[in-house]
Formats: sequence, structure tokens, C-alpha cells
Amino acid sequence: MDLDDALALLGGGGGSGSGFDFPMEEASQENVAPPVAAAAPKQAASKKKTAAPKKNSAATAASAPKSAKASATSSAVARPASAKPKAAATKPLAASAKANAADPTPSDDMSIEERYQKKTQLEHILLRPDTYVGSIEKSTATMWVHDSERMVLKNVTYVPGLYKIFDEILVNAADNKVRDAKQDTIAVDIDTALNTISVYNNGSGIPVDMHKEEGVYVPELIFGHLLTSSNYDDSEKKTTGGRNGYGAKLANIFSTEFVVETADGSRQKKYRQTFRDNMSVVEEPVITKCKASENYTRITFTPDLERFGMTTLDEDIVSMFRRRVYDVSGCLGKTLKVSFNGEKLAVKTFVDYMNLYVKSGSITPAFGACENGAEPKLITERVNDRWEVGIVVSDGQFQQVSFANNIATTRGGTHVDYVMSQITSKVTAMVKKKNKNGTELKPHQVKNHCWVFVNSLVDNPSFDSQTKETMTLRKDRFGSTCELSEKFLKDVISKSGIIDAILSFASLKQNKDLKKNDGKKTTRLTGIPKLDDANDAGGRNSQKCTLILTEGDSAKSLAVSGLGVVGRDHYGVFPLRGKLLNVREATHTQVMANAELNYLKQILGLKHGHKYEDTKSLRYGKVLIMTDQDHDGSHIKGLLINMFDSHFPSLLQRNNFLQEFVTPIVKATKGSQTKTFYTMPEYEAWCENTNTRGWNLKYYKGLGTSTAAEAKQYFKAFDQHRKDFVYEDAQDSNAIDLAFSKKRVEDRKEWMMAHEPGTFLDNECDSMTYKEFVNKELILFSLADLQRSIPSVMDGLKPGQRKILFSCFRRKLTKDIKVAQLAGYVSEHAAYHHGETSLAQAIIQMAQDFVGSNNVNLLVPSGQFGTRLQGGKDAASPRYVFTRLAPMTRLLFPEADDNQLKILTEEGQSIEPEWYAPILPMVLVNGADGIGTGWSTQVPNYNPKDIVDNLKRLMLGEEMEEMTPWWRGFAGHVVRNEADQKGSRSYTVSGCVEKKDATTVIITELPVRSWTQGTKDMLEGMMKPGEKGEPASIIDFKENHTDTMVSFTVTMTEAQMEKVEATGLWKTFKLSTQMSTSNMNLFAADGRIKKYATPEAIIEDFYNARLKLYEARKAAQLASAEAEMVKLSAMAKFILAVCDGKLTLAKKAKAQIEKELEKMGLPRLENGKKKKAAAAEDDDDEEEDEGSKSGGSYEYLLKLPLSSLTRERVDALLAKRGEQEALVATLRARTPKEAWMDDLESFTQAWDAAMVEHAVALKAAPPPPMPVAKKAAAKKPAAATKKPAATKRGGDSPSPSAKPAAKKRAAKAAVVVEVEDSDEEEDDDDDCMVVSPPPPRAAAPKRAAKKAVVVEESDDDDFDDDSEEEDGDDSDFE
Repeated sequence: MDLDDALALLGGGGGSGSGFDFPMEEASQENVAPPVAAAAPKQAASKKKTAAPKKNSAATAASAPKSAKASATSSAVARPASAKPKAAATKPLAASAKANAADPTPSDDMSIEERYQKKTQLEHILLRPDTYVGSIEKSTATMWVHDSERMVLKNVTYVPGLYKIFDEILVNAADNKVRDAKQDTIAVDIDTALNTISVYNNGSGIPVDMHKEEGVYVPELIFGHLLTSSNYDDSEKKTTGGRNGYGAKLANIFSTEFVVETADGSRQKKYRQTFRDNMSVVEEPVITKCKASENYTRITFTPDLERFGMTTLDEDIVSMFRRRVYDVSGCLGKTLKVSFNGEKLAVKTFVDYMNLYVKSGSITPAFGACENGAEPKLITERVNDRWEVGIVVSDGQFQQVSFANNIATTRGGTHVDYVMSQITSKVTAMVKKKNKNGTELKPHQVKNHCWVFVNSLVDNPSFDSQTKETMTLRKDRFGSTCELSEKFLKDVISKSGIIDAILSFASLKQNKDLKKNDGKKTTRLTGIPKLDDANDAGGRNSQKCTLILTEGDSAKSLAVSGLGVVGRDHYGVFPLRGKLLNVREATHTQVMANAELNYLKQILGLKHGHKYEDTKSLRYGKVLIMTDQDHDGSHIKGLLINMFDSHFPSLLQRNNFLQEFVTPIVKATKGSQTKTFYTMPEYEAWCENTNTRGWNLKYYKGLGTSTAAEAKQYFKAFDQHRKDFVYEDAQDSNAIDLAFSKKRVEDRKEWMMAHEPGTFLDNECDSMTYKEFVNKELILFSLADLQRSIPSVMDGLKPGQRKILFSCFRRKLTKDIKVAQLAGYVSEHAAYHHGETSLAQAIIQMAQDFVGSNNVNLLVPSGQFGTRLQGGKDAASPRYVFTRLAPMTRLLFPEADDNQLKILTEEGQSIEPEWYAPILPMVLVNGADGIGTGWSTQVPNYNPKDIVDNLKRLMLGEEMEEMTPWWRGFAGHVVRNEADQKGSRSYTVSGCVEKKDATTVIITELPVRSWTQGTKDMLEGMMKPGEKGEPASIIDFKENHTDTMVSFTVTMTEAQMEKVEATGLWKTFKLSTQMSTSNMNLFAADGRIKKYATPEAIIEDFYNARLKLYEARKAAQLASAEAEMVKLSAMAKFILAVCDGKLTLAKKAKAQIEKELEKMGLPRLENGKKKKAAAAEDDDDEEEDEGSKSGGSYEYLLKLPLSSLTRERVDALLAKRGEQEALVATLRARTPKEAWMDDLESFTQAWDAAMVEHAVALKAAPPPPMPVAKKAAAKKPAAATKKPAATKRGGDSPSPSAKPAAKKRAAKAAVVVEVEDSDEEEDDDDDCMVVSPPPPRAAAPKRAAKKAVVVEESDDDDFDDDSEEEDGDDSDFE
């Protein structure tokens, strides 16, 4: 029926009939029948007049007004059809489906009546059956059926319309169980000989009573009149299947005979009525008496098989009917006995029903069984009385068997989606966790591996059509919930086999994707940048070809120079761009997008997943790795090996396929002798056993260091420099996996801890196994990576930061220098080898002082070094900003300790110490973060004053007090959480937010390391509606903050405010973060990695090591002062002897004078370090004098100027000797702890002054005290020193009067004791001793004395190589 026909029917339905005579397709998902048609009985009732004789036509009764209906008689005489409407009479219904086909397009001479026709509802159903019962043509489909023994999935030929009318009758019987809980039987019998179907249930019978409005008995009304139903009251919640008033009438209409039998025990009446010829003939009902206990309903019908194009009920359709009977048995449960053709079904529960499918042998998971070898298992759960769910792994296509109120929803619907969304979300999350690096799977791909069973009861279900294949009722109208339990979901993940099937699918998909980038054997390869292909690559001699993989372009140039020796026929070169991707832990997307890996596959002709027996199918027969000999070069070799082991293990197992080309890292030459070293441990071992004086050392930190001539020398001795990798056994693969798998972190830690220093590969051998490479060479990279990522507990610095500080001390950096310039200086003087960009960034970070960065910045930020607006990312370029040592840096790192530190050497020069020894554990002062091989670390910042107090407590033998993380300038809250793990502590760090009024909130502080820009971005997002249509959370916000403080004013509606307050202000605006001490891994003083649970444990370790250094400092100071006393005494005695004439120097040989000095008992003294160094350099040209050979000399006496040989000079020397004696006495009396106390007091005074300046700079009061968890009041240490001015502990700011006092004491911070020979005498470094008496404990020196406060000779080569050109800059820390 086209649109014109429909419009004509809509406009021409006047007459005696009321409403529509045909049902429209549903306008919404809630109603299937047309709204007007459904209301027809009501309209008819309004027009009812006096009772009239009933017409004997069911077709007319179905569409005529109620006034035309009369009460039924008890006669059994059939009522033949009466006169039909003209439209019907003009073109009578055909008897077959073929005859129902539409006529050809009507000709123009057709009358209006012939063109536009009106059909009764009965005629329309027969004319357009697909609208009501589905197709009445045969179709073939793969469906689940029951073959009398089991459920089977097979191809069946059936008529959907016939299947539907049977289903309507069966669902009616099941619905009766919902209405009458006492019903316990449903019996279905199919007689294929007579083509009859009978459905019986023993629930409450249909009321055998006259319907007063319709004038017919209720059974006839239900089964013989269209649009009649007991389910029209939508306000009543029903869980039955019927809804639209068609249902069983459709079975009647499509039957040649339809018999209704029911026993109404409540009325003690039994009713039997027969309908014939597609409900067109209605026999009068036969009503008899029955017992009160007798209740049942039986529907027996003979389908109009001719109309369905069938002659008999064949096995296919019967097997489908049988399966539907099993459906009902499974859905209705234990309280119902269901039989088919007299045989009681064994299915008593929905679980039994589901097992009919699972145990049918028809489930073949597409990707095998579970990981543990078990077969796929059905996981079930009875959620509540209305929902029961089961799931099992599918064959790779999503399958579902579902029921809504006993109706088989063969295409699923919202109830299935509801269940699957819960399962899919959990399974997808687990798949992502287990398949982190694989192909990213979408939810529908996960769903494809599930077969779900759903049995549900919902209120007033709605469907997509009268065939009820898909339920469309919205979830919020179900009238019940189905929240799957955690146990069920856990079982789905661990026991069903679904996860294994999905992972297998992901692996296959990943392999398929990777094959897209496969290479092939071809002689000409283009499009790969920087490849120098071998001439014979991909040809007949490809197995003889070697691909040289180099570390960067400069190394490629070296290799190309070498090709001039070996030729280019069999050698190709390809430069790698830095480090290769770790494919073992990379995601599938990363691997697919990595150009380097794809290039290698193309160059070598590799095919993913191929097992190589030989290299004949490749473009190259061997791969030669040519990298720098440093740790990073070893890592690149390891990454290449890891790539082949992960993706092409068969090639790795072919010996000699992978090779390495070794070049020197150090060359030592002395005359004609040459020593070549290929590893640093090998070189260091040689240095320990050899006097290196006179040897010329050249370090080859990269392949680019070698000249073209040297490259040709390497390639001339090609076999000596080439080493083969050999695969010995599975331990080789295990070693590679140990080094690169993220799953073996703990194993990797043990591997690194077990390493013995000094272990290195024997380069005399021609080959090595992969496990030897990993355990003797690659491990050195892992250790070096750890060392440069994790700071030391002693100074809180990483090696790069330590090199920066060393360079600043060496340069005596008291004047501004560009950061970029300082980075170059560090690279030159501290042997930094990792690029100046990262070095400049490290310098900037050491100078940053905004909230959340450093509590004590060691460098001064002169320029824009970043702010809390973007967490330092807004720093200016290193070319534009300047820095210098901060005033407090040398207070924290006393110069007096420098000579007590273990100095490292590299490339023949002294560099930074192993670690510095500040007076405080700086790792607690400024915190630390880092990620290295095997370990990571995260240490919060703490208040320097709290650290000082705990150090003093340790010195006094008292217990330390618990410290809380603290950041300078932070105005938020840090509160310890109650639940701590394994002795560590966790804290909640919160910002500040205040509700100003009903619509305004003010944010004045953010959590530590939450930056202003990030919060602004978040607030902008809150102004927009959510992706799923959620309303905006706020209206607008204003910014009033600066680079140092935060101020957001947020406005919202009162409704939004209520929602925000319900969620919580801190949670809504993300003003709370968590921090813990559970990951404080640091290098201890002995160089071993150690985990600390609390900051007090760090202080204790630091204290023990630092106190030993104070003891060493005291010993060194005493030794230096005593040596100075001896020197002063000897000089006075020497001058006095000359003045008295007891010693004459004129006209005597030097040897004779020295003998006389020996007789006088004057000591020989060592030269200064600079003079000894100069003597060492000139050793080849000059002979050492006797003094030098004996370990000392008289140079300090013999080189005195003549003008100093006076009695006045003797008096001056003796006076200075007295001062030195007093100094020695003072040093002996002062304990190391007292010296440490003095240093701490000096720092405290400087810190207090700095905090005052900081507060003044902010033009604000010092930060408020930090709230801490309740604990006992802090016990103050006994007063060992004079206390500084009273401070407010929240901001640690002293009273303003403290600063002037500190300035006055600054000039007294150091005492310089100098031997003045005379105005005319030459400068002699040996004549000056710089010593430090105990400084005043309240001193806070703003400037140090003109010379450093140390008790040692000021010409220390290790820290003062540039003193001659930078005299006057030293110790000027202002």
C-alpha cells in the first residue's frame, strides 16, 4: 500500500465503521498498534444505542460499531458471513498468498471506487500479513533448534509467519503463569499427520461470562475480536508479553480451524468455541458445567498451511516449535512442568536451559580454550527474581539468547545492551591491562567474543514491531535493575575463556597489521633516507652482504671512510637516529608508527612472523652494529638485540647474523708504546696497576672522535674489530628479557645489585654470547642510568646537578653568567657528555624558587626562570637568563670540607666529588624525583628549620620528632592520612577554597605542583556542557592572581553551588592531592641504593656519615695549623740565625747550606700542590733535587727575600706563631658536633634573614603555620647554642631586628692568618695559611672574608685551577 492509499484510508473512514480499518507501523517504540485503531472500541461504545441483533460475520464484528453487536446465543449452529462492504465485495480475498500479490498499476479509466478501496482489519491482516506476523514466504536461515535430543545450530527452512502465530499462543500460556502462580503445567502437542497444534495450561481459566459492553462472551472477545486485550492500562505495571490486542487473534486469522477451550472454576463453567476459515466463521460457544477446582485453557488450531505455502508441518518448523517450548521451560523455572507431545522436558531452570547450548558441542571458541588449558565455562548469575544472566565465550561473533517476559527476542534489544554494557566495560578494562602494548581493541570487538543469555521480566515491554524480535523499552522504564555482582564479573574475566579469546584475536590482528610493513628481497630499494645500500644487496650474493648500523650521521661518515678499504659491494650503511624503540614494551601503535623499525624491515627484507632457517630470503646476510663505546652505545646495541629477539628470534639464534664493531674508548701512548682500551673498567684496571706518568691519554667518547685515517686503520684490521654474537641456549633469551621487560623489575633489581665493580668483557675474544653481553656490558648502562637518575642521600644531587655545583665552586661564580655560558663551562670542566640542552634545563631548575620547586635554591634566578603559573615551563631561553651562586650555598656546602671529599677523575682531569657533604640533607630540603633502571624515587620537600632541629636532637642524644612535608610560600594544608603502608607515611595536600556567598567561590591556593594555568584550563572546561549532555558546572570565573600567588573568583548558580557542595569544593575543583614517603629510594653514602620509609631515617643515615666528615675536617685543620706553627718557628729560627751571624749564606753551595740547616734541626717541608704539579710536568726536563727526593725541601727558607731577614720579621713571626698556638688550642677543644652546631646556627640566621626578605618581596605576611595531624607538642632540644630571634614557624620568618644583627656579625665570620715577609718580597703561596676559628654561633655572614674560610693551603688544584685569573672573585657571595 503506497502513501496515496494510506491517505485515502485516513480520509475515507467515515461510514458505519469507527476508526482505522488497518494498523499503522508504530510511530514510536512504545506503541505498536496505531493509536486510533486501538481506541476504536472506546469510540464505538460512545455511539452505542439500543441492542440490535448480532451480525453473523466475524469480519464485520471486528470492524463494526458496538451497536451492531448482539448477545450470543447458546446454539451451536455456525454463523455464516453476512454481506460485506462494497469494497470487499468488489474484489474478494484470494485464497492463496500468490493471489494476494498487488495488481498491476491501474489504468487511467479505473473508477474512483476501484482505485481507492477500504479493507476491514481482518482483510488487511490477510492482505498484508508481514505487518503483523512477518513474512509468509519460506526462508532459510541458520538457527538454534531442538532435534529431540539436543540444541543444534543448523540451516532450517521455515515460514516466519507460521512460527510467529505459534509463539503468540505459547506466550499466552506463559503469561498465564505470571498471572496465576499456582499454574504448574504447560503441555504442547503437535500432530503432524493432522497438522494441528495444541497448547494447554492449567492456570486460571478465562472468565466464562458475558461482556456487558460488547455483548459477547469474554473468550470470544479475546480470541475472535481484534484490538481486544487486558493490557491496555499502561498505568498498571504488568510483566506479561501481550500488549497491542492482536496476539492470539493472529493465530486464529491464519488458521483454518481454531478451537478455544477453557474451564472457569470460579464460575464453574466450561467453554468451547470453534472458529473456521481464517476467523470468518464463528460457531456458537458450547458452555457446560465444571467443578470449582477445574481450571485450564487449551487452544487447538490448524494453521492455514496453504496460505503459508506449505502442505504439512515439516521437521524444520517442528524443531523450531520444540525449541520455543524449551525456551518457556527454561524461563519459567522449577515451579512449572512443561511437556512436548506428552514427554516432560528435563529443563527445570534457566541454567539447565543455557547448558543445552553450551553442552551441545556447537560452541567452538574462535581462539581456543582458556589460558590454563580448561575448556570454556558458562558463567551464570541469578541477579534477582526478575533477572538471570549467563555468558560463555563465542566463536568470534556476538551471539545472544534473550527473553523479555518469556518472549524470545531473537535480535536482542535494550535488556541485552544493559547487561552487555556492564560486562564489556569490565572485560575491556582487563584486556587493556593485559594487552597494554598490543592492538587497541574497541568495545564491539570485545563484545564479538561473548555469547550472552538473558532472562528478564520488565514492566510493560515495548518492541520494534508486532513480531517482537527486538525489545525497545528504555532502561529507566524496566521497573527493575540488573546490577551484576563483582564475583560474576570476576568469574567472567578469570574463568570464561573470553579474555584469552580476545587476547588471541588481538595477537592475530596485531600480526596481520605488522605484516603490512614487511620488506621483500629486491635489488633496488628507494625512498629510505640516508641509506647507503650495498651494491649486491638483494641480489645473488645477498648472503655475503653486511648492513652496518651506526649511531648517528657522524658514525656513518666514519663507516663510509672505512668502506674505502673493504669496498661497497658487500657493505651497506644505515645511520640510526638515536636509540631504537624498546619493542618488547611498546604498544602496537608505537611499533606500527616507528619509521626506524619499518626502514629496517625494508632494508633487510624482513617478514613479520616468518621463521628463518637461513638468510637467503633477506637482502643482507648479516647485521653489524657500530656504536660509541660508552654506556649509551651499549644500550643501543641492546635495543637492537631486543628487537630481533622480540620480532625475529629465529634470526637471533643464527650465529654470526648479529655482529658488533668495537672501537677504542681510550688510547694511551708513551713514546713508541700504545695501549688501546675498549671499555672503561678495562682502562681503570690498567690505571690502578700502572704508573700513568708520562703517558699521553686520548679519550674517544664517540665514533666521531676518530679521524678518517683511523677509520681506515680499523677497517684494515676488520676481523680484529668485529665480534660475533652467539646464541648458546635459552638463557640468552632470558637475559635479554631480564634487561628489557617491564614485568621483571624485581629480577632486574637483583641483577643490578649482584654486579661486581670492575667486571668487563674480554675484547681479546672473537665472539660473545648474548648473556655475556647483557651481564658484562649492558649492565654498565643500567647502573649508569640509575646513578644519573637517583640522587645521593648525602647532597640530594644527581650527577648532572653535582657537576653544575662543582663548576660554580671552581669558577667561584659570584657574578652573573648566562645559563647557556655556564652550561658550556660545565661541559668543558666537569666532563659532561649528555648535551647542553638538558644541562641548561638542570641549571634553571636549580635556580627556581617558586612555590613547589626549591625551598633553598642553590643558584640565583636572575631573569625569568619560570613561575608557578606553568610550573617552570614558562622559563626564558638559557641564552637570555643569568645566574650565580646563591648566598646560602657556601653556608650549606662549607669550603672547609672540600679536601675531605672523594674526588672523581675522568679523561685525565679531576672533576666533581663522589658526593658533596652539606650541613643539611638537601634531598629533604628541596625534595627529589627521578626514574632510573629498576628504581624510581619521590621525596617531598621539608622545612629546613625542622631538619636543623632534628639534627641537633641527634647530637644531643634525643629522639627525633616526626616531620611533615613543607614548601616555602605554600599556604595550603598538609595532613597526614591515617592508613600508612609498611612504615611509610601518606599525606593529603590541599589548596585553599572558600565559599564567599550563595553563588561565589574563591580559590586562593592550589595543591603543591598544581599550576595556575592547569587550574584555569580546568575551570574553562567546567564552563562548557559535558560530552554526554551534562550541564556546565560553573557560569564564569575571574583571575586576580600574580606569578607568586593564586586568586580565582568562581561564579555559579545556586543550583550549581548545591551540586558542587554535595560533591565537595576540594573534589570539584581538584584542590587535593595525595603524597607519600613510600618511594624514597636514594644512593646511600657507600654508593648502594637504599629505600627509606621516613624522612627521619634519611636524617639518621646522613647524620652518621656527615659526623665522620666533621671529624676528618677537625683532624685536617689541626694538622694544617700545627704544620703552620712548625713553619713559622723554623722561619723565625732561620732569620734569627742569619741576623746573629750564626748562619752565613754567602759564597756557599746550596748543598752545604742545606747540611747546616739540618744540623740546626730545621725541618724540610713539602712544596705546595701547584709547585708539585709543576715539578711533575717538568720531570722529563729537570732532575729532582735532593729535597724533593727526600719528601721535603728548604725552599721555604732559601727563597725568602733578603729584606725579610730582620729582627722585626722575627718578632712578627713569633707573634703569629702565638696566634696559631691559640688557634690549635681552640680547635682541639672544639668537638666535631660543636663545629656542626656552629655551621647550623650560621645557616639558621641566614635562612631567617632570607625569609624576611622573601616576605617583604611578596608584600605579604609570612605563610600561616601548616596544619598537621594531632601529635604531642614538639620537644625542643636542649640549648647547646644561643637561640636565634623568635620566629613564626609557619613562614620561619624572624623578627625584623634579626637582620641588622646578622649584618654586623658578617665581617667577623673568618680570620685570616698570613705570614707577611715584607713589602718587597715575592708572593709565595706557601706563606699564606687560611684558618677559621670557631665562628660566633649567632653569626649570619652576608659576605665571607676576602679569602675562603678553610684550614688548608689556598692553592688546591682540585678546586681552584683558575685562581690566578680569578683572584678577587673568591668568596664574594653577595
